[in-house]
Amino acid sequence: MAVRLRLTRVGRKKRPYYRVVAADSSMPRDGRFLEILGTYDPLPNPSISHFKEERVLYWLKNGALPSERVSRLMKHSGLLQKFEEMKGSQAKSLG
Repeated sequence: MAVRLRLTRVGRKKRPYYRVVAADSSMPRDGRFLEILGTYDPLPNPSISHFKEERVLYWLKNGALPSERVSRLMKHSGLLQKFEEMKGSQAKSLG
């Protein structure tokens, strides 16, 4: 089972609102998911995104791959940098 971190749409017509979820890669966009990890609201300027940092880092550490949009959102919020630092510190402690 390949896990992806991706967006699922929950907003109404012409008012998009998204959840960031961990889902099996074979499931459809708005289908079944494993866990809700955050939200993304693209309408305000600038857009708003919130993440459950601990759970996102857990899924990334266990091999989940973020979609292109989710990785961009995580980069803007600084989560991707935290993950890279965490990965780097583990590699230094092992070596």
